[in-house]
Amino acid sequence: MQGMTIRGYSKENFKVVFNMAWPAVVESFFVAFAGLVDSLMVSRMGSYAVAAVGLTTQPKFMGLALFFAVNVSISALVARRFGAGQREDANCVFRTALTFVIAAAVVLSVLFVAAADPIIRLCGSSDATPEDLKTHEAAVIYFRIIMGGMIFNCIQMAVNSAQRGAGNTRITMRTNVTSNLVNIVLNYLLIEGHFGFPALGIVGAALATVLGTVVSSVMSILSISRAESFISIPYILTNKIKASGRALKSLIRIGYGIFFEQILMRIGFMATAVMAAKKGMDAMAAHQVGMNLMGLTFSFGDGLQAAAVALIGRSLGQGKPELAKDYGRTCRALGMMIAAVLILFYFFGAGWLMSMFFEEEHIIEIGVSIMRVIIFIVLFQIIQVIYMGCLRGAGDTLYTAFAATMSVTVIRTLVSWLGGFVFGLGIVGIWLGVLADQVSRFTFASIRYRMGKWVKIRI
Repeated sequence: MQGMTIRGYSKENFKVVFNMAWPAVVESFFVAFAGLVDSLMVSRMGSYAVAAVGLTTQPKFMGLALFFAVNVSISALVARRFGAGQREDANCVFRTALTFVIAAAVVLSVLFVAAADPIIRLCGSSDATPEDLKTHEAAVIYFRIIMGGMIFNCIQMAVNSAQRGAGNTRITMRTNVTSNLVNIVLNYLLIEGHFGFPALGIVGAALATVLGTVVSSVMSILSISRAESFISIPYILTNKIKASGRALKSLIRIGYGIFFEQILMRIGFMATAVMAAKKGMDAMAAHQVGMNLMGLTFSFGDGLQAAAVALIGRSLGQGKPELAKDYGRTCRALGMMIAAVLILFYFFGAGWLMSMFFEEEHIIEIGVSIMRVIIFIVLFQIIQVIYMGCLRGAGDTLYTAFAATMSVTVIRTLVSWLGGFVFGLGIVGIWLGVLADQVSRFTFASIRYRMGKWVKIRI
């Protein structure tokens, strides 16, 4: 073949993947980066505030599990119909999904706000000491504000998922980057109070996050307000496209496995967070920063995954399974290059990164020990995320649900408990469970991907 840059890889496919992936990578990176900056700005109030935000992370994602499942379904279905040139069906899928998302977001928002206190206690919080009580109260306030405004986040995620499915990753990049820049600016203005704004502390951090999602939801809706867009509000209104039971069945057929996967995964993630909290608030604070830094590595895999879902769905919709496989392999190769760079950065910069968040030497030491484990996690994380995305994009969601459940809910929880409590390795032992989870998911996904049966699934 002409123009080969790596043996077995097409230069043209590298170019297509790169052009599709870089906006998605930038978008996902800024989402993770904003979370890191949140922790950095909140840390100025003390390690208790970092721990408080950390306590809300897993229940927040538990609340969003349903919407993550719907979003994968939207991307996969829109991508397949985009490849087949079925614009009306794609817009019917979107209309159906958005109607469901709005209704579900309202109901779940009310439930999570009302039950915020017991939910945070379930995540390992307590009021045994004045410091614990301070952390608990801050976490409850933060959680209530975040979940009270979740509808804006859910709307923008649904619209962006449809846009990614249609290959419009630059549009979704612009909305999310803008949203997170707004979040960062408002964090600066509202947490400590600058330029005449009130110093609202943890409340300011939560409001900044919600207002950022308000901006992104407005931008997302504007992105589908043009008649010529593949997913288009004017097109839906002009053609009187309504939500349909057939479209809902398609969304459920792909999404139900992902939903149960998300729920079971979140149980595993929450179990890890609870175990970290039981090691003390200092360990919990270091754990939260470690999770944010690991989120940065995930963002690269997530961006490549978004590109893989769109390109694979399009290729399968066009009846080109070999091209779908090649796009998957190309995304994997790019992921491996990124992983190598991140490993070097984390190895040499661990102490510097942790010192940005904490002044206490003992917390920095805890954080550095966590970073040593993250270095090994990166080896497997990015590739498994890409492989899992390829399988989900093709509709192989039952297998990904099984793999994630076994890896996160069973293996991660068991190894974290053994390492952290039975063998007495402390927070490092708990993070060995995270490593075991990533290795397991990588193994499951690699085996399934290489079998190649996923290209034959019809959705």
